[in-house]
Amino acid sequence: MPAVSDLSYDDWLEHAFSHAIRPHGNPWFFDEDPPWWDPEPSLAIDYFTRLFTTTERSLAGFSDAQIAQGLRYLLSTSASGDNGWFYKTSTPVVARLACVEAIEHVFAELFAPRCAAVLGHIDEPGAAPLNTVCYMWWDEFPCLALPDDPACELMHRAAIDVMRRTLRLDAIACQEAALHGLGHWARHRPNEVAAAVDAFLGDGRSKRAEIVSYARSARCGCVL
Repeated sequence: MPAVSDLSYDDWLEHAFSHAIRPHGNPWFFDEDPPWWDPEPSLAIDYFTRLFTTTERSLAGFSDAQIAQGLRYLLSTSASGDNGWFYKTSTPVVARLACVEAIEHVFAELFAPRCAAVLGHIDEPGAAPLNTVCYMWWDEFPCLALPDDPACELMHRAAIDVMRRTLRLDAIACQEAALHGLGHWARHRPNEVAAAVDAFLGDGRSKRAEIVSYARSARCGCVL
């Protein structure tokens, strides 16, 4: 498939987010031989960090459905595969960490105000276009670090910290997404996950029985 690697930041936004939403059939990036973004890892990290920290300004002019489609194209391993942008050690650790930490802004400034207050794990009706991307964020997100990466511990700790802070948002879709992610981290980091979930359950934000039950499932890694 043809690759594009020399896009400016603004051209990259157009490339990823400007495509029309098809009412039926697969999105554009599943077409035969679509143009595929394939930059150097350091450039990808730079662009993602800029996007994550400026979502409102960067994505102005695109609909929520286009934003959801573009994020799926860029980040979902089911759409683009794992290009290694986040775990390539050729990119300085400080830049990689800053990118992961910037994800907090995506939840606070994009998902929290735009997602409907419904739960994805029980398929509640009324979801907004960004709900599925929000819910599946940490499930679909590319690999952050390989086991032999000296920064592996730092990268995963940073991700868990983002999830922990996301649980403080007054947005049930974001809380669910953080719990979903923590559930997938529970097997390898049970103490950190348990501490984050227990703090959530103890701070009074978990008002609905369904989110309390999901939090308890996440604590032991029992999420899909």
